Amino acid sequence: MKEVTIHNRKIGTDYEPFVIAEMSGNHNQSLERALEIVEAAAKAGADALKIQTYTADTMTLEVEKGDFVISDPNSPWANKSLYNLYQEAYTPWEWHQSIFDRCQELGMIAFSSPFDETAVDYLESLHVPCYKIASFECTDIPLIRKVARTKKPMIISTGMCTVAEIEETVQAAKEEGCKEIIILKCTSTYPATPENSHIKTIPHMKELFQCPIGLSDHTLGSGVAVASVALGASVIEKHFTLSRQDGGVDAPFSLEPEEFHLLVQETKRAWQAMGKVQYGPTKAEYQSKKYRRSIYVTENVKKGEPLTRDNIRVIRPGFGLAPKYYEMCLGKTVNQPIEKGTPLSWDFI
Repeated sequence: MKEVTIHNRKIGTDYEPFVIAEMSGNHNQSLERALEIVEAAAKAGADALKIQTYTADTMTLEVEKGDFVISDPNSPWANKSLYNLYQEAYTPWEWHQSIFDRCQELGMIAFSSPFDETAVDYLESLHVPCYKIASFECTDIPLIRKVARTKKPMIISTGMCTVAEIEETVQAAKEEGCKEIIILKCTSTYPATPENSHIKTIPHMKELFQCPIGLSDHTLGSGVAVASVALGASVIEKHFTLSRQDGGVDAPFSLEPEEFHLLVQETKRAWQAMGKVQYGPTKAEYQSKKYRRSIYVTENVKKGEPLTRDNIRVIRPGFGLAPKYYEMCLGKTVNQPIEKGTPLSWDFI
């Protein structure tokens, strides 16, 4: 599977990186802000905008103790109950159509991550062009099978997954008829660090699964994403916000519009720079060959005089004999007068 097509956009290493802006909960429960995010993402150059389709009740139980409270002190959501977090972060389903319509008006592909079967049914009613599976749902095989039965392309994040778990997920999708799969390398920490990104996994995943590979990136900045393109990533997904200062559940590890625009530019440049294995001058470099060094006559020389270190030198430009012939030319006599500043050639010897 060399490439995948989503809404007429081809995705693979032969094409510019497909850059996804993830809105997640950065709308802060305001539809007006959500639409502003759509507009800012389009202006920043995003190819697609992704949201998430769930409710607190489809995600978890309304329990505020024990397993249902985030105990990790390093988490941006420490001490929150899962239910309250999802209640704060979810995108109201009645907003989806407005968000998708605005994306279409601005030329962006719009889709979502479903988190249960009811979300898939709802997204099907909106005719989404593809589906994204979040890392935490990658091992939810019933959900994978439900999405795969739509026969639409699937983008699957694989944070925390073993090779066996990824294989099981991909196999389940294929068994249900999904023919176009993109796998994203992901580190499920928020924010993630470059040291924990391990993007050398990208070419290994490409070899193992024979499909386009990308990066779902929770690091700050664009360096990891740019490097991943050089390693073969065809898709880059980044969380997007209007301003981190405005807060929001995912704001600490989201890019602002100017940063996202830079990400789009630099990942495109990284892809362009990949090129092919190339030695010797390119067509663009050919004119620069004249600025190499070569052997020139540096003093007037009479016919029959020998060439010495006093009357020939290796200098710029490059119209004379190559420097490697300098020692060979020393002591040779010339067959005609040569004026200072003449490029040396075998015709004079």
